Amino acid sequence: MEVERSSEKPKLIDENGRRHDGRAPYELRPIRIEVGVLKNASGSALVEYGKTKIIAAVYGPREAQPKHISLPTRAIIRCRYHMAPFSTHERKSPAPSRREIELSKVIREALEPAIISDLYPKAAIDVFIEVLNADGGTRTAGVTAAALALADAGIPMKDLVAGVAVGKVNGVLVLDLDELEDMYGEADMPVAAMPGKGVITLLQLNGVLTPSEFEEALSLALMGIRKIYELQKEALKKRYVELGAET
Repeated sequence: MEVERSSEKPKLIDENGRRHDGRAPYELRPIRIEVGVLKNASGSALVEYGKTKIIAAVYGPREAQPKHISLPTRAIIRCRYHMAPFSTHERKSPAPSRREIELSKVIREALEPAIISDLYPKAAIDVFIEVLNADGGTRTAGVTAAALALADAGIPMKDLVAGVAVGKVNGVLVLDLDELEDMYGEADMPVAAMPGKGVITLLQLNGVLTPSEFEEALSLALMGIRKIYELQKEALKKRYVELGAET
């Protein structure tokens, strides 16, 4: 749930170097991942970064409709990021906002390098990302969930994509910002990557970092992404075991 902004800046780093929620600067929030949560989708996943909760569903590959949008050499990837009206502090309109449209494009571009789309000419792969509760890092958690849903759907991929945000709070670089840190911090840098390939697919920066801070922040993000990547693989293995037990 989004935090209501106060005129008084809260204390985000204490005298012991701990963040407001007790985490160390280099510590991720508790992460929960579950694959195959929706029975009527080709693939699906539920991802939680602390209080941020995302569900992703994939449909396809299927024939692109209307036909004029299809491509003769590869599948088109369509992505919709949406925040549920109850996901934020103030109830939002169910209609897509400008930010949701922008993040739909950002997440699609973060996923496309991983998808082997030329195996499905004239097809469409639809990715739906629904934010059930927002507490910072929704775009990176959305990328993580969508990549898992694609894998669950059996879409051939070069690698999984995982994402996390880093930022600067009270002059300290921190990993996996929550809503309060994002709101009152000095910088926010969402990053997504294919760890197995060593390829960064998303890198944005809101705020200001020095060149040395940027390098350190990127290293911190990639460290967090590698940890999330291992959790992704564990969740997929668990899913395969469950499917094997059912057959």
